[in-house]
Amino acid sequence: MSLDTRTVRRIAKLARIGLDDREAEGLRQELDGILGWVEQLNEVDITDVPPMIGTGLARPRVREDAVTDGDRREDVLANAPEREGPFFTVPKVIE
Repeated sequence: MSLDTRTVRRIAKLARIGLDDREAEGLRQELDGILGWVEQLNEVDITDVPPMIGTGLARPRVREDAVTDGDRREDVLANAPEREGPFFTVPKVIE
């Protein structure tokens, strides 16, 4: 598959990329190279290759959904620059 300059300009417009004539020709050549690689992938024989794990074969990692408070209050509050009891102390922002 080969792209013409008109198609490259349309792609650039859709992507909101401004191109002059020289840049459009360079981009056309790069896209032709990319499409050539994709066409080479279509030539690979994959008839006896089993599918890799994908969304259809993957199993979600399931754990019991238990609500806890984490019991990490002191660890969290240790990061506070100032605290009062079990609470963060912050500067007043509204008067």
